[in-house]
Amino acid sequence: MRLLEYQAKEIFSEYGIKIPRGFVSNNIQQGIKHATELKLPVVIKSQVPIGGRGKSGAIQKCNNIDEFMSKYNQVLNMKIKNEKTKAVLTEKLIPYEKELYLSIFLNRSKRSYNIIASLQGGIEIESFKNQIIHETDLSSFGEEMALQIANEIKLDGESRHNFVSILQKLFKLVIDKEAELAEINPLVILKDNNFIALDGKIITDDNANFRHPELQKFSQKTTIEKKAEENGFSLVELDGDIAVIGNGAGLVMSTLDILTDNGGEAACFLDVGGGATIDSVYEALKIISKINNVKGILINLYGGIVKTTTIAYALIKAYNHKLLNVTISARLKGAESQKSKELLATKNVNMFDSVEEAINFIISEIKKC
Repeated sequence: MRLLEYQAKEIFSEYGIKIPRGFVSNNIQQGIKHATELKLPVVIKSQVPIGGRGKSGAIQKCNNIDEFMSKYNQVLNMKIKNEKTKAVLTEKLIPYEKELYLSIFLNRSKRSYNIIASLQGGIEIESFKNQIIHETDLSSFGEEMALQIANEIKLDGESRHNFVSILQKLFKLVIDKEAELAEINPLVILKDNNFIALDGKIITDDNANFRHPELQKFSQKTTIEKKAEENGFSLVELDGDIAVIGNGAGLVMSTLDILTDNGGEAACFLDVGGGATIDSVYEALKIISKINNVKGILINLYGGIVKTTTIAYALIKAYNHKLLNVTISARLKGAESQKSKELLATKNVNMFDSVEEAINFIISEIKKC
């Protein structure tokens, strides 16, 4: 689960990492009230679960109320990489001396954590070469390593002491919440050598979230996404018009990439998972049929644990119950794929040998609508 900035900061605050005073709102009346209480100047930030806000103009400084009113609705109505603004965070503008970068992420392949620190931070962090990277695990991380990292990024005196404290708190947060990533960018040094997190990102492990009921309040799932979860599969709603169905996160994500590269836009993507049954796939199709903007369904499935005939029988059941009245384009390979083609020969399912052919067909058909 990818937390929004204000949600990540709420957790930072729980662990003693200082954050600017701020409020979240969804309309300009609330926003004006918050800006007045904070006293201008303030910063307003679009709350979306992706990066790139600074470059997109989704973070704006406001020096007076007129400027606030003109920029607030602009930020509230923004879309960044097809993600709509979910809320606006208004924060007191914080003067500072220096920007830093600090993150901890889980390296699954090595079963360890990587700590990245830099005496430079901000929107161009990817281009900075002077990053310090340390690999650690639960047994080897401690104050000594935190102090070593502080020395390597050339902090001294009280700022070094304060940085060590923040790094230890951030590491504890990652362990306690079983997070895959915790990032502060920028982490800024104030005049008094204290630090404050001006921005934050936390990604938790979906497979571990059931152990953390305190995180459920941060869930951004729609009603349809929650219904899919109840039925044992993963679905994420998007803004396009093509529903994408596959088995396995890697296959589904690569299908999305190819669809986008060819000019298509996904209305949702759905991973039926390795435990899919005829009934669960039928339920998935039932949910998709309730998404108003779906004009076509793209299926890219490789039969292994889940046989392609499972999908075929579910499609037949959906047709018999008159759930499906949109174009369907499918590439079914692997276990029992030939039988699946025979089963669907009399149904309105367009079968292809490659996902590229299936994608090109459904895009061309939707353009005709």
